[in-house]
This record gives sequence, structure tokens and C-alpha cells, in this order.
Amino acid sequence: MLAAAFADSNSSTMNVSAHLHFAGGYLPSDSKDWRTIVPALLVAVCLVGFMGNVCVIGVLLHSAWKGKPSMIHSLILNLSLADLSLLLFSAPVRATAYFKSVWDLGWFVCKSSDWFIHTCMAAKSLTIVAVAKVCFMYASDPAKQVSIRTCTIWSVLAAIWAVASLLPLPEWFFSTTRLHAGVEMCLLDVPPVAKEFMAVFGKLYPLLAFGLPSLFASFYFWRAYGQCKKRGTKTQNLRNQMRSKQLTVMLLSMAGTSAVLWLPEWVAWLWIRHVKAGGPAPPQGFIALSQVLMFSISSANPLIFLVMSEEFKEDLKGLWKWMITKKQLTASESQKTPAGNSEVPPDNVPSPESPASIPEKEKTGSPSSGIERSEKTQIPILPDVEQFWHERDAVLCVQDNDPVPWEHEDQETGDCDK
Repeated sequence: MLAAAFADSNSSTMNVSAHLHFAGGYLPSDSKDWRTIVPALLVAVCLVGFMGNVCVIGVLLHSAWKGKPSMIHSLILNLSLADLSLLLFSAPVRATAYFKSVWDLGWFVCKSSDWFIHTCMAAKSLTIVAVAKVCFMYASDPAKQVSIRTCTIWSVLAAIWAVASLLPLPEWFFSTTRLHAGVEMCLLDVPPVAKEFMAVFGKLYPLLAFGLPSLFASFYFWRAYGQCKKRGTKTQNLRNQMRSKQLTVMLLSMAGTSAVLWLPEWVAWLWIRHVKAGGPAPPQGFIALSQVLMFSISSANPLIFLVMSEEFKEDLKGLWKWMITKKQLTASESQKTPAGNSEVPPDNVPSPESPASIPEKEKTGSPSSGIERSEKTQIPILPDVEQFWHERDAVLCVQDNDPVPWEHEDQETGDCDK
């Protein structure tokens, strides 16, 4: 069924897409199967990615709340936030655009859809470069405690998002809605004056958003992995070295998976913008599947973090226990005694300030007992006198508790005579 839908979609839209460049994820297709398969795949990607990214974000925020946030954790949090933004705002738009045969999502969504997707993807690409750099710094000396200020972390994240939002601005400028053959479409309408600029942009943007970041990230990961292999096992920092190697392998797997899943989208990008007049246009099925693979990166990254990192597993268990404990405390607080019995304590456990030897009339909180306590606290007692009265009370207590006091009367009188 997938192959049949692919063929129908390809044949029905080949003539239309030969001279039109669709934007916002809008791909007209007469195949109902194809218009159902792609939204279903996107919905599945959204569900899995949403659950995974929420877990990762919860773990990172919980660990940052317990201690000082690290640079690597902040960058991974930035990746998860970008993935969550794509799944919440962009994937539903793409699924709706594929499902319907006309564009009815409005002018603003058409204009901002591609720009927002490429902003998030470029931010992820630049974040991976920063992650690779920090990973190399950590692998070079895993025993060294690197302290990075919070303002530095915020500055790096702000710079990443600023550059990422500026790179795809031409997508914002030239995306608009147009009526074609009586049907409203979301198109990339480039005026003749900007043809040369968009031709340069079509070649330069993939290099800046994908090529160079992938090259720099591969370089830093390669050096970090080399540092992990050079170190022996007879040093005192074996545990730090093992953690460094596990971290490098996990981040390298994440970067490699992102690059592989993102590559078909760039192939479709270059194919569409550099197709010659009368040449073969990229199949619509290939474009649709390449975009599904691009969104699946947002589901693959949290799975890699949660499966390959022991630290994430432990923190996730700790977060789960903390949530369960908090729910139990909330439930116990809600099951308190009614307001009429609020004077009666829930447990008959005496406090440290009210020992069991205090009479009942003093426990009721009478004014006389309060005055007596205040007088006792105001009058200082000498140590010798306090010791004397303490020994006397102990003797009296022993005598009061003696079951056969008459047997000890002679001994006590004899002791007194002595």
C-alpha cells in the first residue's frame, strides 16, 4: 500500500511541482492512502518524542534543582527544548498540511512554518557543536572540576538561538499563500530581483546549518574519543575516565543519529532548488519521508539519553521516587482530623519539651503551670544543688517503686547510723 501511494502521489503531482516550490510542508496529493500514512507517522513520532523529552527535561531540571547546573546538562536541556518545540508546534502543522488537499492554516502559519523548523534544527546543530567541544574538554582531563558560571551558560544558549534564528530568515521573507488553479497553496514566491540571492542561499544555508557544524562536531568527538582510548587503567581516576568514555560514546551516538536522519531532508532541499528546467523533480514520497525522518530525530535523542546513560537512569529513578513520596505526603496531609477535633493531636507521641512525668493538669496548659515553668526558668540552679536534688529524687523514686520496702528499712537505718 505504501508503494502504491508513493506511485500515485508521484504521478499526480509531478507536473504541478515541476515549476512550484511548496512551503510550510504543503504537498498536494490525490492519494488518500498517502495523505493518511504521513500524518499517522508524524502523530506516532510526536507521542514517543513528547514522552521522552518530558522525561529528559524533568530529570535535568530536578538535577539542576538539587545542585549547580553543568554546561553539558544545560546544552542537553537546550536540545530537548528544541525537540519539544518541534513536536508541539511544527509536527502538527505538517501533519495537517499533508492530510488536507488545500492550505487553510492561514498566512502567518505559512510564512513562519519553515522558518521555525529551520531555526530549531539550526539551534540543535549548533548545540551539538558546543556539546562536542565541552565533551572534548571533559575527556582531556576528566578529574578536573570545571566551574562555569550561570551567566556564561545563558550567554552561550542566547548566542546559539540568535544565530539559528537569523540563518533561515529568507524562508520567512518569501513564504506566502497564493491561489493557483483555484486552490490556495503555501508557496515560496521569490521575486525576479531576489533570484540570484536565493540561488546563493540555497547553496550556503545547508553548509552553515548542517555541513560545517557536522564537520566541527565530528572533529571534537574524534579527539575526545582519542583521549579516552589513550588513558590507561592504572591511574587513580579510573571511574572518571569510564564516565568520560560513556559520555563521549552517548553524545557521539546522538550526533551521528541526528546527522543520518537529517541527511535525506538536505538531499531533497538541494534537489528542489537546483533542479534544471525539464529535469526530474524529487518524488513527493521522498520529500514526505525525509521530513518524517527529520522529525524522528526529536524522538531518537531522548531514547539515546535514557538508554545509554547510567546517570540519566539513576536520576530518573530518583525523580520517580521523589514524585511518589511527594504524592504520599500530599495524601497524608489531606487525611487529617476534622476541624472539631483539631485540639487532639493525631499521634500520642510526647514532644521533647513535655516529658511523661509531667502531671495531667500541667499538660492541659493551665496558667498556674505556665507561671511555675517561667519561675523555674528564671531562677538559676547551682550545679551542686541540682545534683543533690537529682540524687534525692532518684532515691525516692527507687523507694516508691520498691515492692517490699519493709525489708530495706533496717539497712537504711543502719546506713544512717553509720
